[in-house]
Amino acid sequence: MTASPPPVLPDQRLAAGAARLAHRHAGRFSPQTVQHLLVDSYTRLADTARVHHHLVVLAERLAAERLDALAHVQGQPGAGAPRVLFVCSHNAGRSQMAAALLRLRAGGRVIVSSAGTDPAAGIEPEVAQVLTEAGVTLTDAFPKPLTDEVIRAADVVVTMGCGDACPVVPGRRYLDWPVADPSGAPVETVRSIRDAIDAHITSLLSTLPRA
Repeated sequence: MTASPPPVLPDQRLAAGAARLAHRHAGRFSPQTVQHLLVDSYTRLADTARVHHHLVVLAERLAAERLDALAHVQGQPGAGAPRVLFVCSHNAGRSQMAAALLRLRAGGRVIVSSAGTDPAAGIEPEVAQVLTEAGVTLTDAFPKPLTDEVIRAADVVVTMGCGDACPVVPGRRYLDWPVADPSGAPVETVRSIRDAIDAHITSLLSTLPRA
């Protein structure tokens, strides 16, 4: 059967990113597969973007995360460092805080992702503020859509307020953290939410195996 051609790029600046990702995954994924996933990432992000200036860069980063997750799924799932995925509705508050705090506390021994079932256009400014106060910067963070590859690559899926929209994949460890939504809350409340999440992070880390 003839392989389907790669999709037309919605922005020609994506071509350079497609070439970089194809080179990184040479021998694992075809250039067509890489381009399909990059275009899909761009399209998903464009659905909620308020500003499209950085969309090409963000699409390449999202596609890179999805390709790495897919490579893990097709390789040896369960091997290597434990992988934790945080999911909330908008990936603009709770899941971003949880991912940032776990990265900080884990010291590189956990692979961390976050996503939203209905991602927002940007991260809540109060969330970025209280994380900066805790020694974490969100310079490179952005709300991401929930994708199949990232779900299937996760060993642990932590949900926070996404209800029935949160994914259920057999064989994964699921945790649901009843943490308040920081959207629109005063900064004092967001600090309390951060501290509650941090307590959950400490408990989670004690249960994760070392690679």
